[in-house]
Amino acid sequence: MRKSKLRSYFRVVFGVLAAAVLYYPGFAPAATEVCDQFSQGLPPRSPTAKSATELLERLEAMNTAERDVAIAAELLSGNIPGFLRRLAPVHLSGKLENGRSLEVTFCALPDYLAIGSDEDYLLVPMRLQTALVVAQEFGLLLPTTKMVDAIYRQASVRLKPQPLPAGPQMRSTDYYWRHNQMVAAQRVRVGLPLGSLTAGDKKDLVLSNRLWRAPGQIAIYGWHRDVERPIQPLSTVHGARYVDYSHGVRLVAPIAYVEGVARSLFDILNDGQLAPLLSDEGALPHLGELLDMLRTKMEKVPSVATEELARVVLPVRPAP
Repeated sequence: MRKSKLRSYFRVVFGVLAAAVLYYPGFAPAATEVCDQFSQGLPPRSPTAKSATELLERLEAMNTAERDVAIAAELLSGNIPGFLRRLAPVHLSGKLENGRSLEVTFCALPDYLAIGSDEDYLLVPMRLQTALVVAQEFGLLLPTTKMVDAIYRQASVRLKPQPLPAGPQMRSTDYYWRHNQMVAAQRVRVGLPLGSLTAGDKKDLVLSNRLWRAPGQIAIYGWHRDVERPIQPLSTVHGARYVDYSHGVRLVAPIAYVEGVARSLFDILNDGQLAPLLSDEGALPHLGELLDMLRTKMEKVPSVATEELARVVLPVRPAP
């Protein structure tokens, strides 16, 4: 059995055990501790890893495809700030068709993926295919729109969206950095520490049934101004190669807890009864097949970044 499959297997086993421990009378650790197990797929950061400022000059000299490869390589090598290494629990409640109320908890990164250190980091937008490959290697998934809404509702740090002037420069590394600094300055004014559940700073790359009909597109949603008031409704207008400064990649754990019972997110989202707890679109059937298609077949002519990721960074592997 390959190492990545072993990691996925043990992650599921640990999830089941954690759920049992969490709900066993007399021994109930905090939900944050249950979510900690899903950080195991993140590689450690090397003491020699570069800060975002040190990487900036190299990124600015690259085209979009090259930049995506460089960002993926930094993430996969473990050049990830410490504040992103503890997933946060997010709680939802809902009713089944028969009227039964259920509670569900999922675990999410406290902010969007970034490279660098806590002291000097850069939130990194990515093309969809790059984000999916990185997510798979970490043993994590993109969220649904309903999960994005839940994260915003429960975030202790709600940042106000800060759009920059539209135009071709939206896709530039300069815009990535400028917006990153604006977000960081707003965070300082809020005063809560890094690692607090944060929302409002970016739009999300999300999973959606629309991608079955438009596999060459990207699904984006969010950038909330307030609860239930996202700037960006669910959209698949842009092609899958498109990325700009406003996009963020927040990942969630592949296991959620329904009434305290660990369930695969794939199973929940495939279940017509349970899926509405986590999806505004109802069931997302055959999610593993959708992810395989998006990772490997969404571009008729693979980009330089795709070829390089497949050849150098990591092989594409099927979802669990």
